[in-house]
Amino acid sequence: MKAAVFIAPGQIEVKEVAKPVIDGKNQAIIRVVRASVCGSDLWWYRGIAKREANTLVGHEAIGVVEQVSEDVKQVKEGDFVIVPFTHGCGHCVACLNGFEGNCLNQKPGSNGGYQAEYMKYEPADSGLVKIPGMPADYTDEQLASLQTLSDVMATGFHAAKSAEVKPGDTVAVIGDGAVGLCGVIGAKLLGAEKIILLSHHEDRASLGKEFGADEIVAEKGEDAVKHVLALTKENAGADAVLECVGADSSIEQAGQIARPGAVIGRVGVPHAEPKSNLLFWKNIGLRGGIASVTKPDKEVLLKAVLDGQINPGKVFTKSFDLDHVADAYAAMDQRQAIKSLLVIGN
Repeated sequence: MKAAVFIAPGQIEVKEVAKPVIDGKNQAIIRVVRASVCGSDLWWYRGIAKREANTLVGHEAIGVVEQVSEDVKQVKEGDFVIVPFTHGCGHCVACLNGFEGNCLNQKPGSNGGYQAEYMKYEPADSGLVKIPGMPADYTDEQLASLQTLSDVMATGFHAAKSAEVKPGDTVAVIGDGAVGLCGVIGAKLLGAEKIILLSHHEDRASLGKEFGADEIVAEKGEDAVKHVLALTKENAGADAVLECVGADSSIEQAGQIARPGAVIGRVGVPHAEPKSNLLFWKNIGLRGGIASVTKPDKEVLLKAVLDGQINPGKVFTKSFDLDHVADAYAAMDQRQAIKSLLVIGN
């Protein structure tokens, strides 16, 4: 089968590799229909993070179950499924409390790469999320939105949940990448009254407005802080802040634009641990981390996509086939695409 392989920073190639096989319990072989490039993939693509050469890549996909191990009960051959980036067992303390991203028994699929024609996923019973029908029942636009449920939409929603967004809140979103834009959707789903998106890019700001942002703050630094505060009650700051970047400076900025007693929902993969004591002096909470996928997808997000309530697939501004996966990475690296979609099968 064909699969995307990391060679060196800035170099992704498509190679012929062995198709994965069932070799243990609670496993499924998935024929991949859609995959995508994540912003976190750019860390090793750019050489910022280390990755072993000649490894399979990708952690976001939807596809059709081709085979399952004999013990699997919840999915079967032919099921159309979301393949999450998380691997929650479903029964440990973390999973039972809705944090399968921190599963105590986490065992990532040994295939290791979602950007491929086929992949192996485990634990199949607790991780895979069934989608009604088959891929042919959906438009390309709907398939793109379903693809976001494997990571980016669930992560944006996790930011909003972590920030404890509630009806009537004023919410600020830091980060206009795919996660931040999905955070806007998440805040809207939870009833935010005013959503302020900090964005320096016209195309991303426009999509943010389409997703539900009421105000765009295009300034940077202190000017951005002043503008956000001016949009809040008594200039006190936002009731909730979604931090979707991960830089130390963005955590600092989140503290500056949050009102006393607010909560920052943090989902940007951290570049460094925040050094500021500002959060202490304003009684601001900071929580978040690896998103949960299966629980929100089953209970909220999948229904919202199927009902046409949300269309997060619009974060994919460029599409590629698997043979052109190198172009998909380059497009995101060079900010020519908000997020790159890989169309692999039907």
